[in-house]
Amino acid sequence: MSSAPPTPPWSVHRLPRADGRVFLVTGANAGIGYFVAEQLSATGATVVLGSRNPAKAEAAATSIRAHVAGARVRAVRLDLADLPSLRAVAESLEVERLDAVVHNAGVALDDPPREETAGGHELMFGTNHLGHFALTGWLMPLLAAAPAARVVTTGSFAAKSERLDLDDLQSLQDYRPKRAYGRSKLAQMYFGVELDRRLRAAGSSVASVVAHPGGALDSLTPSRPPVHVRTTGARLSAAPAGLLLQGKHAGAWPAVRAVLDPSVRGGQLWGPRAFGLRGEPRREPVWDHLADGSVAARLWDASRDLTGVDPG
Repeated sequence: MSSAPPTPPWSVHRLPRADGRVFLVTGANAGIGYFVAEQLSATGATVVLGSRNPAKAEAAATSIRAHVAGARVRAVRLDLADLPSLRAVAESLEVERLDAVVHNAGVALDDPPREETAGGHELMFGTNHLGHFALTGWLMPLLAAAPAARVVTTGSFAAKSERLDLDDLQSLQDYRPKRAYGRSKLAQMYFGVELDRRLRAAGSSVASVVAHPGGALDSLTPSRPPVHVRTTGARLSAAPAGLLLQGKHAGAWPAVRAVLDPSVRGGQLWGPRAFGLRGEPRREPVWDHLADGSVAARLWDASRDLTGVDPG
């Protein structure tokens, strides 16, 4: 009898081939999203960079082509703060199927005052969560057309200590920028877990996975001019932080594994190996508060009402 060769252990430095597949990465023109796109493009897949800034998207595409020989990469305009525009994104992809979307784009504000999208939603909640919620709904026909597509939602370690206020999702009563950011990322992660539950109930072939990058700093990130330039001074000053944290290239690893690893299953949470802050990606237990189905269901209903879209 012959048996199949054993599957080699996962390595961030030996990614499996993905020729013929199509991946969309939101916010791919900078930060973690850029490195997710660069790493996915090394597999032979076609990678679409979703960005609201065409010039920055083209700079990112040029950088990827310079670092990945034969990279198949292109860009589409994607503004998650503009909900009415998202319906046209699926058509602009000009593909018959989509094998994965990585929900990575995000807005982070450090200081007041509270800002809103053109649609009247608090900017971080409206962009980070509602935008991706609605986008998923419009992309679902393309995802369902793929044999085993994945929706990968990139959360944040900052969300681990936050809790949602379901009566004040848009921070109208008590706005604190850093807390509002953490809650917007927590809402995204609730969405990723709840989406998979609904997909399984519907018998869908699409899986939803949640990932987070741990502690990822610009100062520990390799240069990719003009997308990112790390000075010698920044590299030296950040050396002590490298004992606990990592660069954004490494912060991309959990999302990349969530897209590519055939052993990954829907509903799982993936993050860095060492204390959830740095290192190669590993599966970690779903955080206790993320497993609260009643909160997830109420958030889903509110998000559906606010966007007019139901991804499930």
